[in-house]
Amino acid sequence: MSVQVQKPAPQFEAMAHVKNNTESEHKSVKLSDYKGKWVVLFFYPADFTFVCPTELVAVAKHYDTLKSKNTEVLSISTDTHFTHQMWNEVELSKMIEGGLPYPMLWDKAGEIGRLYGVYDEEAGMDMRGAFIIDPDGILQSIMVTSPGVGRSAKELLRQLDAYQYTYENTGKVVPSDWEEGGQTLDPSLKLVGHVCDVMED
Repeated sequence: MSVQVQKPAPQFEAMAHVKNNTESEHKSVKLSDYKGKWVVLFFYPADFTFVCPTELVAVAKHYDTLKSKNTEVLSISTDTHFTHQMWNEVELSKMIEGGLPYPMLWDKAGEIGRLYGVYDEEAGMDMRGAFIIDPDGILQSIMVTSPGVGRSAKELLRQLDAYQYTYENTGKVVPSDWEEGGQTLDPSLKLVGHVCDVMED
């Protein structure tokens, strides 16, 4: 299946390791559970690896900010929810107090990864993929990268801010490297060929 931005995000259900305060639980999680919220799907290759813990912890450090923006994070790999729990307790909790605060989903046999086009059949695991889904369930952003380079949590937040701005301000667009509070644009025939006249230095 080929996913596209501005199209409905593929629905799924999976078992997950979820940390609630000091307690852990395993439960079924559906994408539809988060209707009305922004969702970041954060696919990664495997637990107990090298770049992956740095990425997941970087996102976890911004989790309170993400929650304040009506956003939930779902991390996804082909490891089971049992392995997720062990990894969270043994290693990740040493990198961030309490471990990862967001659900860690089991992508059984790569079923979710196939839906989103990130499952590597040869390797038998998901690639690094980040997907931003709006409150209506529409896919707004797709970012897939190779295994050797970790993703930037700050850039993920910047993109989320930009998509939230354009979602809430129909007709507005944002320029490259836009950050919250920065200059925006109103597309029109008058602007064609004159972006250079309106952009601030």
